[in-house]
Amino acid sequence: MSLYSQHVLPRLIAGAMRDRRFVPYRQRVLALAEGRVLEIGAGSGVNLPFYSDRTTEIVGLEPHPKLRAMAERAGLRVIQGSAEAIPLDSASVDCVVTTWTLCSIPDAAAALEEMRRVLRPGGRLLFVEHGLALDAGVRRWQQRLTPLWKHIAGGCHLDRDIPGLIRKAGFDIVQLETGHMEGPRPMTFMYEGWAI
Repeated sequence: MSLYSQHVLPRLIAGAMRDRRFVPYRQRVLALAEGRVLEIGAGSGVNLPFYSDRTTEIVGLEPHPKLRAMAERAGLRVIQGSAEAIPLDSASVDCVVTTWTLCSIPDAAAALEEMRRVLRPGGRLLFVEHGLALDAGVRRWQQRLTPLWKHIAGGCHLDRDIPGLIRKAGFDIVQLETGHMEGPRPMTFMYEGWAI
């Protein structure tokens, strides 16, 4: 692990995730969480204040040691592991939450299959992600930029088809909102919703 990915990148990620533009997305999606929740890529624990009292337990999964330590200091119970091999029993959580996480998981398809495995029957996947835009011109820029971007932004892929990945893993998307957030168009096409 390089000095950049070990020390600099976690601070950059934690700072970027506190951007005020993300707050309305967090408020809407995390308000739907209830019961035992697994948050994939918990980062520094920035989502913690947005959960309602309908959650009985929140478990964060975070592979990066520095971000895991930050989340624990924020009061989140965090387990170490990879989203592609979640260290929890099958059908053991009521909700899985991903917020700006699927873009950087090395094998997002395997991770989504694992999320489906740990969800109880009828459980929900709640998500806010950025990814492949609908506009062909923006898509071309996303595809051009991703090879460089993923190396400087912690593995982030700008061009992932988030709804396609979710459906391919066996989820049914119940609600989906899309659109650009303020900012550079290749980096700001958002998918927000939930699936069962």
